[in-house]
Amino acid sequence: MKRHLTCALAALLLVAGLAHAGERTAITIASEGASPPWDYIDQNGALAGFDIDVGNELCARIKLQCTFVAQDWDGIIPGLLVKKYDAIIAGMSITEKRKKSIAFSIPYAAAPNQIVMRRGLGLPPSDINAKLNLTDIDTAKKGTIEKLRENLKGRTLGVLRSSNSEAVVRELFGDVAEVRSYDSQENLKLDLTSERIDGGLGDRLVWKQFLDTPEGKAVEFFGPQLSGGTWGPGVGVGLRKEDTDLADALDKAIEASIRDGAIGKISLKWFGVDISPQTGK
Repeated sequence: MKRHLTCALAALLLVAGLAHAGERTAITIASEGASPPWDYIDQNGALAGFDIDVGNELCARIKLQCTFVAQDWDGIIPGLLVKKYDAIIAGMSITEKRKKSIAFSIPYAAAPNQIVMRRGLGLPPSDINAKLNLTDIDTAKKGTIEKLRENLKGRTLGVLRSSNSEAVVRELFGDVAEVRSYDSQENLKLDLTSERIDGGLGDRLVWKQFLDTPEGKAVEFFGPQLSGGTWGPGVGVGLRKEDTDLADALDKAIEASIRDGAIGKISLKWFGVDISPQTGK
């Protein structure tokens, strides 16, 4: 009985808080539509993927009509700031740099990043299941990074422009490898399979889907799974700083969705693993 009363009270506070803050009835959400299985354009020309399902789940909980629009990554934050839409749900990591211009919800997902390289380059074996958190780098982590630098020296690495992966690659390997930035993940993958670049860094789950395709068979993971540091605590909903009512409502909805397993189920549908944050479970 106590649990039922607690859930009912939380629902009432969620709806009441949103209504009090501006009487919203609908919002528009931007997603990139180019990073499956996070988000992509389906055969009907509509946005689909993990982010879209999460957005629909959150909108149902806060009782808002939500419309999704596709937006290129380079312009996704500027578009939010000029009010082309009200929120960003696009696998966007919560970072200190981004928080200077926009606000974020609490994390709704936490997924690692990883380097991929073309097969046949003569690279030494590596432990692709190892984890390397780039927050608070100690002596052991410095040794792992230095080994990666030695192995990637002289290579050409591709990254998505304006992404955290671009910042990480330039910071860790920019002085030993050539870095090429791309406007889309698809163009990056095209140059990778065409052997115009040697490898790249990006979201591990996006890479995994690609590696499971015929085109991706010539590519493999290399080095540890990376997290923390520039990538921050996880993936959140991007919002304008003044929209505190929407932020509060989404935070409550995300927390409830993690606690009751809704986001976990969506994760399993799209990734085969639960990438919802552990906090609140």
